Amino acid sequence: MTTYKAFRIRHDDGYRAGIEALSVPAPGAGKVLIRVAYSSVNYKDALAGTGQGKILATFPLVGGVDAAGIVDVSGDGRFTPGDPVLVTGYGLSFDHDGGYAEYLEVPGDWVVPMPPGLDPRNAMILGTAGFTTALAIHRMQVNDQRPDLGPVLVTGATGGVGAIAIDILRHLGYEPVAVSGKQELYGWLRELGAARILGRDELPGGKRPLEKALWGGALDTVGGEMLTRITRTIKPAGNIASIGLAGGSELNTTVMPFILRGASLLGINSVHVPHQLRTQLWTLLATDWRPPHLERILTSTIGLEGLPDVFGSMLAGQTHGRILVELGNS
Repeated sequence: MTTYKAFRIRHDDGYRAGIEALSVPAPGAGKVLIRVAYSSVNYKDALAGTGQGKILATFPLVGGVDAAGIVDVSGDGRFTPGDPVLVTGYGLSFDHDGGYAEYLEVPGDWVVPMPPGLDPRNAMILGTAGFTTALAIHRMQVNDQRPDLGPVLVTGATGGVGAIAIDILRHLGYEPVAVSGKQELYGWLRELGAARILGRDELPGGKRPLEKALWGGALDTVGGEMLTRITRTIKPAGNIASIGLAGGSELNTTVMPFILRGASLLGINSVHVPHQLRTQLWTLLATDWRPPHLERILTSTIGLEGLPDVFGSMLAGQTHGRILVELGNS
């Protein structure tokens, strides 16, 4: 094969994206060419693929922040053809071609050997959403988050990060409390392990700098006013993992929760993570932290041609769980 299909994003005569044929590269020293089997759809991918968010640093660029498959050609002695591998984050779909392609060439330092217990398909059901969740829980536990501190609030619960967080937290002995405006999915959230579910308008918060302490911890994927409310109601020594900003990037709070209650606000950036920690977290996701309901979290599988419709639906709040992208190289 001398060419391959890729979902490429351009910004020349307006913003546009679609499937193009590209030439298969020959990886140089330190590079790895991956025959991609699966990718996934994340909120960031939808912003990049529609131009509704300033995600890409250069054009044209292949989209997709996730990829998993088999090494095809290696210029890095750590990998040999046939090795199952995955790549998430780094410069994918920012300043480097991403995973929405049948082939992907990346630096060997970006590549994670597929841990035993995962294959390209279920690794991409997890994808960046699963890795981000694992990083958040890791950061919280390093900061002494424990089940006995109390319930852990999960906002944006029907999204990829939220759903995986509920599943893993319950598996690890925590009491996850979901926040969602999608009442039709409450049954699904309970199946994943949500102990309670609150509507968006039911989230306590008030207006005072400190309100009644309710949550032992929180994983917030929304930001804005919702995160503000959480800071007012976090329990002493509780951790808030801040992951997303779909609800806004402004945070109107005071230092009181962080001084008087000793709460911690942990910013979660899953793009640039040291390779040793990245490998450690993927090993946990394949073993002790593997979500018990992974297949239930998967709600759709599409090809490259299905990306534009899914992007629109995701940004309109009409999707839930995880969406897998199949490249046909499995």
